[in-house]
Amino acid sequence: MQDQISSTQEKHTLAHLSKLGSNLFDFIVKRFTNPLTARRNRFILLFTTALLLTIIVLPSQHFFSREFKTGDIATSDIRATRDYLIEDQALTEQRRKEVGNSAPIIYNLNDRVPSYLVEKLQQVLDTVQAEQATTPSNKRAEWHKLLTPLLDTELSEAEILALTRLKSGKVFLARLDRQLNELYRRRIVLDAKVYQNDAHRGIEIVDNNGRPVPGSEATAEYADIGEARKIVVQWQFPGLGNPSDAGRISAVIARILLPSLFYNREATEARAKAAMEAVRPVLFKVQKGEMIVRVGERISPEQAHKLRMIFMENQSGNRYFTFIGCFSMILVLFYFPYRFACKNIRKFHPSNKDILVISLMIIGSFLVFKTALLISHSVGQVFPSIDTNNYFYLFPFAATAMIIRVFLNSEVALVYCSIMAPLLGIMFNNNMFIVIYALLGGIVGAHGVRQCSDRSTIYAAGIKVSVVNLALAVGFQTFSNTLFSMQTIYVALFALVSGVLSAGFASSFIPIIEMLFHYTTDIKLLELANLNSPLLRELMVRAPGTYHHSVVVGNLVEAAAEAVTANPLLARVAAYYHDIGKMSKPQYFIENQSEENRHDKLAPSMSALILISHIKEGTELAKDRRLGQAIVDIIRQHHGTGLIKFFYERARTQAEATGQTVEEKDFRYPGPKPQTREAGIVMLADCVEAASRTLVNPTPDRIQGMVQKIINNIFIDGQLDECELTLKNLHEIARSFNQILIGIFHHRVDYPEAVYKVASGTRKNTASEQKISPEQTHSANGGNKSADTVQQPSEAPPDSDGPPKKRGGEDLKRLGMS
Repeated sequence: MQDQISSTQEKHTLAHLSKLGSNLFDFIVKRFTNPLTARRNRFILLFTTALLLTIIVLPSQHFFSREFKTGDIATSDIRATRDYLIEDQALTEQRRKEVGNSAPIIYNLNDRVPSYLVEKLQQVLDTVQAEQATTPSNKRAEWHKLLTPLLDTELSEAEILALTRLKSGKVFLARLDRQLNELYRRRIVLDAKVYQNDAHRGIEIVDNNGRPVPGSEATAEYADIGEARKIVVQWQFPGLGNPSDAGRISAVIARILLPSLFYNREATEARAKAAMEAVRPVLFKVQKGEMIVRVGERISPEQAHKLRMIFMENQSGNRYFTFIGCFSMILVLFYFPYRFACKNIRKFHPSNKDILVISLMIIGSFLVFKTALLISHSVGQVFPSIDTNNYFYLFPFAATAMIIRVFLNSEVALVYCSIMAPLLGIMFNNNMFIVIYALLGGIVGAHGVRQCSDRSTIYAAGIKVSVVNLALAVGFQTFSNTLFSMQTIYVALFALVSGVLSAGFASSFIPIIEMLFHYTTDIKLLELANLNSPLLRELMVRAPGTYHHSVVVGNLVEAAAEAVTANPLLARVAAYYHDIGKMSKPQYFIENQSEENRHDKLAPSMSALILISHIKEGTELAKDRRLGQAIVDIIRQHHGTGLIKFFYERARTQAEATGQTVEEKDFRYPGPKPQTREAGIVMLADCVEAASRTLVNPTPDRIQGMVQKIINNIFIDGQLDECELTLKNLHEIARSFNQILIGIFHHRVDYPEAVYKVASGTRKNTASEQKISPEQTHSANGGNKSADTVQQPSEAPPDSDGPPKKRGGEDLKRLGMS
């Protein structure tokens, strides 16, 4: 008991969730298909779809999904999908080091060294002259403290004494300046050997501001600082207090001697770095289609380097510009083919709901293909003998085209294939084979389900797709010069399975889309065509006359639709349900009345409102029972804006008596006029079948005249202006109507003797006894009385011009047909 309660609760919960989901989808569809915002919604959907597709497609442009390392086993043959210029990092680094090592060494030339040395000795002499008055010559410690910082060298007592005994400082300084300038005509360097080695590499001499010294060459005369000091030690100076002081003073000058040309480490390193950066990377070309590594091989360092460089090149691309470019391309690919189709393809007119469904299918299918692409890379490691690039033959590219053809038409499916095929090629690394494979497979699949009335048709179309896929796969293998290989067997198997997978996906998703978006497919129409369906059984019980009328109209429209190559199944099913709105007030319609006519007690305007209301009530009932938009549209359109002529004339007669006016628009159906051939045929068949009930002695000539008159009146009233029925179609429709009605109203021969029993088992054949067939009895009584009631001789025969004809005319007027 508890299990039953739990099961019931689960069913109620699932039903509730299903209803919520359906209501949610209904809300989304209604908001999107709002006619006031239709144009804006289409642009929003265009940009949203393009953006999502860009996100899905863009990452697939990378060459690999992971980076390979040395020693890894290749899971598939890896070829370059395009031309690559790959940097040889080792060779590039080697060349950069060579350039850095050969860059010139920077030396700074300071031509102020002689004057600087003279200035230092000038300071010493000035200090000595100033301090001699206060500092005695024997105070060696104080003189040492004063002179050592000025010369930046240690001084001995003898050297200090020599400096303090200088008598003529001007003569000494003049001689020193001349000798230093003479000495520094040669460049004084710190180490001659190092300078010589640098000169072989290349030396650039600059001044203290970093500007090249004009006319300076590395090969100019130069001297070591040690050699210069040896020269200075031998110098002699005039004006000394003691001749022995010359050697001491020369020794001091030699110690404070500075090089005029010295090495600049920072500038040299900067120059070498700039030279290394100026070296262009060493590149080698990997051509498109070049085999980098074969399946099952252990990746060598060179191959790993190529793969790593290709991976890094793809990863390091400018994602921003790539994203913008891909997004713009998808927008163009969506918009312009759509505009071209709208302007040039007559049957291409998808509604907002159709565009919404197509967009969702595009995004969903690309997500599926993207996931399958990632899975195929992982499966490649498990089955290394199968080339990973061949798994695309297995993908069900034709499924979405088949679904679109089932719900819409071939024109929309063709435009869809022409847009999707290039995008698939882009997602699969710009593979042209994918474009051809997806395009032809989708076209063949859509063609295969053009008249889909059951699921076997879908799988038959899938088999056709498999055959075409196989032919393309073999052609691709031949083109790639790999026909005689094991990969061809795998490719052929994948191509055959692909068509079956496409049919399976289409068969699975068609009911879901049909339920969520209220489409009406031929499969759904076959279910609705069952006369034992709940709605038709309810119509049969509540409005039997309307039910019989609908069944006959269904036969008429099916034959007419076949004659003009319309959809006979849709026309027949729409005819079955076109008058379901009469179930709410069945006794107000003549085919359901027995004796009393309720309109005799109503005003003509009220009668017209009741007749018009069955359109609205039928539309609401069809939506509530989810019959599909196609049938709902035909219910709304099957009377167009026709005039209810009988009640209009009655209202005019009453109005003339009272001096009032009557508006014709109050007695016309709200419309719209029929928009499709099927709706137009249902309108014609509905009027013809109703008018045929009023015929007295329905001979073929009378039937033909009646049919032609009804069609002419509807055509003249302009009810067929907005559908695609031509005059030729109208003649073919009239011919099919005549054939059906003649078959319905055919004559029977009289039985050879009367069919009734007499008392005591005896039979009397007198002149007054009538020989009447059951069909004649039923017809004479209007189809309402029992067939056992025999017609009396006093009643007028069916072919007379008496009261039956008058009643037929009244019925015709009541229907607004005359």
